[in-house]
Amino acid sequence: MTATALIVTLQMEPQAAERFTALRRTHFPPERNWLDAHVTLFHALPTEARDQVLRDVGEVAGATSAFDMNVDRLLFLGRGVAYGITSPETTGIRRDLAARWDALLSRQDRNWHGRLHVTVQNKVEPAVARALHAELQRGFTPRQITATGLQIWNYVGGPWEPVATLPFID
Repeated sequence: MTATALIVTLQMEPQAAERFTALRRTHFPPERNWLDAHVTLFHALPTEARDQVLRDVGEVAGATSAFDMNVDRLLFLGRGVAYGITSPETTGIRRDLAARWDALLSRQDRNWHGRLHVTVQNKVEPAVARALHAELQRGFTPRQITATGLQIWNYVGGPWEPVATLPFID
């Protein structure tokens, strides 16, 4: 299938990614769970801009050291649940790339409100989401995870195909 958009995500340390992915596998409807856990920074960049996106993401990743992010809250999404993340560094990276790509941004990406998160459940009935939110909230303890790079993906109508992983510098 042909890619219809490019997606840019933040890469997490393996332990955090595995933990969140395990939650997705447990709580996401299996027929809709095509992806591992991720933090999306841009949802729909034009595929025609692939070279520019690769160049710009590479420049930013190559000038950024790995950094900690705060997983500091649970979010009830109405039909799902996510872990909220606070990270001034990620917000700065996103702002920098958005300025470079102003003419490329979709409405969704242009209207971004800075709500970083990892979705572990979506597309379920509200009562199911409420129950999971309450369950996870009972055992929730804020923690830090490390951002280790940026990733670019092709959106192909469901699953994503990897384009590039650009690690932050040590």
